[in-house]
Amino acid sequence: MCVFSDSIRASLGREKVRGCPKLSTKGNAAKEGQQIGLTIDFEVSPNDLALATVPGQDFDPRTRMFTEDELKPQPMIKKSRKQFVPAELKDDKYWARRRKNNLAAKRSRDARRLKENQIAMRANFLEKENDALTSELQKAQSVVEALKKRLAVYEVV
Repeated sequence: MCVFSDSIRASLGREKVRGCPKLSTKGNAAKEGQQIGLTIDFEVSPNDLALATVPGQDFDPRTRMFTEDELKPQPMIKKSRKQFVPAELKDDKYWARRRKNNLAAKRSRDARRLKENQIAMRANFLEKENDALTSELQKAQSVVEALKKRLAVYEVV
């Protein structure tokens, strides 16, 4: 693994350092985390996982990526005023529509709650990953500083 970033290469006056490929800042974050061999200790309780998983589907907060559209807040829709329906108009058709609407509203609320739970779990994982990457970066920077000091001994001023 190379410990030299582009800025360090520039400060050393070298474009390439032998044995060090140029680091890329683009790409999938999960793939990059796997490339450097970073393991993040992230345990999910079965209860939390059950709240964020649709039966028959798997949800892994370590690998699930949300698109921009999925993370955008939903627009606030102004509720229409309740329309009073007289008792004589409440026939079978009315009650069938009410049952159907109530089920649709319940499904919608459940789907929204599920998505919120998934996003919260993913955010929790990303925070832990960020902490691990920050500590890894600090270690790499300390190695760079130590190597700079060792290299300074051999440089001619």
